[in-house]
Amino acid sequence: MKSEINVTALSVFVFFFALVTVMGFVAARWRRPKTLAHLDEWGLGGRQFGTWITWFLVGGDFYTAYTVIAVPALVYSVGAYGFFALPYTIIVYPFVFWVMPKLWRVAKDTGAVTAADVVRGRYGSRTLESAIAVTGVVATMPYIALQLIGMAAAIKALGLTGEFPLIAAFVVLALYTYSSGLRAPALIAFVKDIMIYIAVIAAVGLIPSQLGGYGAVFDAADAAFKAKGSGSILLAPNQYVAYASLAFGSALAAFMYPHTLTGIFASRSGRTIRKNAVLLPAYTLMLGLLALLGYMGHAAHLKLGSNNDVVPALFQTLFPSWFAGFAFAAIAIGALVPAAVMSIGAANLFTRNFWKAYVNPQATHEGEAQVAKIASLVVKVGALLVILYLPTQFALDLQLLGGLWILQTLPALVFGLFTGWFTAPALLTGWAVGLLGGTWLAWSDGLKPLHALALGDLHFTAYTGLIALIANIVVAVVVNAAARPAMQVKSPVNP
Repeated sequence: MKSEINVTALSVFVFFFALVTVMGFVAARWRRPKTLAHLDEWGLGGRQFGTWITWFLVGGDFYTAYTVIAVPALVYSVGAYGFFALPYTIIVYPFVFWVMPKLWRVAKDTGAVTAADVVRGRYGSRTLESAIAVTGVVATMPYIALQLIGMAAAIKALGLTGEFPLIAAFVVLALYTYSSGLRAPALIAFVKDIMIYIAVIAAVGLIPSQLGGYGAVFDAADAAFKAKGSGSILLAPNQYVAYASLAFGSALAAFMYPHTLTGIFASRSGRTIRKNAVLLPAYTLMLGLLALLGYMGHAAHLKLGSNNDVVPALFQTLFPSWFAGFAFAAIAIGALVPAAVMSIGAANLFTRNFWKAYVNPQATHEGEAQVAKIASLVVKVGALLVILYLPTQFALDLQLLGGLWILQTLPALVFGLFTGWFTAPALLTGWAVGLLGGTWLAWSDGLKPLHALALGDLHFTAYTGLIALIANIVVAVVVNAAARPAMQVKSPVNP
């Protein structure tokens, strides 16, 4: 990949970055909020986002800059296995259609801002509330750091070196998120997604024509995998269970993250969420097209320092400078939207489930909003320090564990929406077993997402997070069945 500064590409990049920066600050006046000194307004946009805003916001923080960089990089590295993100983003929307409107209603009726608020209202347990909140914050931090990796890849492709460009970009992000709250990423998401759609459609339309067509692209990828002795453009039979379990587990985890739930809670109604569950699969089409860029990297015979460079290198090599600058701006802005929503989601958790729960129970609405603003700054600074001072692999490993951890919050958050049978101690025990057991399995496997299992003569590998979730649910059921008769079960708030 070229390393010298391209003035044309840099100029286009700076223009679009400046445009969204202005939009980020203007967003404070967008849709005329009565005040931003209230957590519902700063952290959830007043709970009034309609279908299109929710579509761009949820899609914008679900399909991140790291997705744009990492999915093609994984396909470039391992081939068909990297397409697991496609079935995962198809499976997730029936789940959203069925579960999320009910969760939204409970949050709306009880004034809940976070998943931990919902759990506290449902079970009346501070301990379970804290467990859900800690898991959400810890799982989100490395996810924000990964957005910086995506942004750093785009900045590096522009020929900019050193840490200052990345720090400057994140300072801008921090300031307008502090000022405008969730309205800033919601407004910027329109620009970000339109830019990414343009870049991806141009790439999948024009790049194959320069490489001899899609047949030549697949032939080149197949030859490259055979030459290096690993990877394939088709799944091997021993990968079927691993592929399916990874897709299913990832789908269940996706809407347990604080940032995706923030988009759900900010929706105007349950009907808005159902409409989005129907419309959001359009992003899956984009993801499939995007993943093909990994194969195109082989056909273009790129010389890469890292697999993460495949998308920037394709744009840099096969497009004019002005369009490469446009694509790099799309990737960088694609980091700003999810990073802002993630920091807001983590800040909401800190404010409602730590600060107000344990430090200042009498905090006013203004006080909550102020604490959340400061917490969002701290979260971003923490993610930036991870990238600047720790190896990138550290953030990747933590993000892997983060997915496993956040999946363990599903029983406490979702089961209570449909049944009053479970009790807080049983769910807390299941959460602890899933979290600790899953972490031990992942650690013993060298921080890999898959674990080898043997059931009699049947040997297969499966997603560690899903194995941990099954253990979590089994333990919760057993403990509940054993202990419930002796307990005075608290009546559900929202049966």
